Amino acid sequence: MLERRAGKGIMLLAGVIALLLGWHFFSGSSSAGQWTVSDDGVLDYAVSPPQYNLSPPEDDGNSTLSTVSFQSRGANIAALLRIPWSGSTGDEVKGSIPGVVLLPGATVSKEREQILARHLADLGYASITLDQRNLGGIDPKGDLQMFLKDEEPTEHKMVYDALAAGQILRSRPEIDPARIIYAGESNGGRFAIIACALDSSARGVLAISTCGYGTDAAVASAGGLDKNLVRFYRSVDPETYLNRIAPRPLVMIHSRNDTIIAYQLAEQTFALAVEPKRFHTVDCSVHGYCSQMNEAIEEELKSMAAK
Repeated sequence: MLERRAGKGIMLLAGVIALLLGWHFFSGSSSAGQWTVSDDGVLDYAVSPPQYNLSPPEDDGNSTLSTVSFQSRGANIAALLRIPWSGSTGDEVKGSIPGVVLLPGATVSKEREQILARHLADLGYASITLDQRNLGGIDPKGDLQMFLKDEEPTEHKMVYDALAAGQILRSRPEIDPARIIYAGESNGGRFAIIACALDSSARGVLAISTCGYGTDAAVASAGGLDKNLVRFYRSVDPETYLNRIAPRPLVMIHSRNDTIIAYQLAEQTFALAVEPKRFHTVDCSVHGYCSQMNEAIEEELKSMAAK
């Protein structure tokens, strides 16, 4: 249900803004410690490599699986680290495996995301999959009020969590720190796009069954909005960051039959992106990852991770 609201209700950003027009707004610097939001609504973080706890690896077929926990912006984040035994990339194991930060959609746990993570391991990619805060669910109105009080919104912290996970991958001896990719489904795809834009060393982003919020179009239609309201909504809209991904590739994969996030919304977001970008269409009957996406995923990750 959370994912349905995120996909349909939150997408009606113009309606949300209209509801907010009667509220009283406060000005704020929107900076505290390591996080800032620019005048045009671009989030920025100074990310420190986190200390983390790692369980002994267990054999899980095509890979080893370890549980990971780390502190991030006042919360303990749980994750699963999957390392392939060997991959189709032809790499030596030590220090040369590419890594993927994998972000599930709303209500989806790190365990449920392992279907895709196992497929990535089949292709030779390590992955770290997060249990996102609130299991990926978001509260934009609550986050807005935090932002206006100079408090760090949860959605911003979720971006930081993804960036911290990227640093964990880079710290692992099996993984090539120069070949880190962000990927996500639905809400996780939104955070993956923002994280990739902020992580200039990442190789690219794979966004599955996702789209932006159309903030700029909604703001242009409404007119005369409080500047801090606009700054907040731009800061959490992946469309704000599309031109910051290049020259790394943005890859989107979407089903024509998606009933949670309409195919046309993904097309609209993709049209706003700059090259290099690629859009793959499938005919899955589900929202999120399906096996029909495997060919595109293999092709695009191989291109992103090429030495």
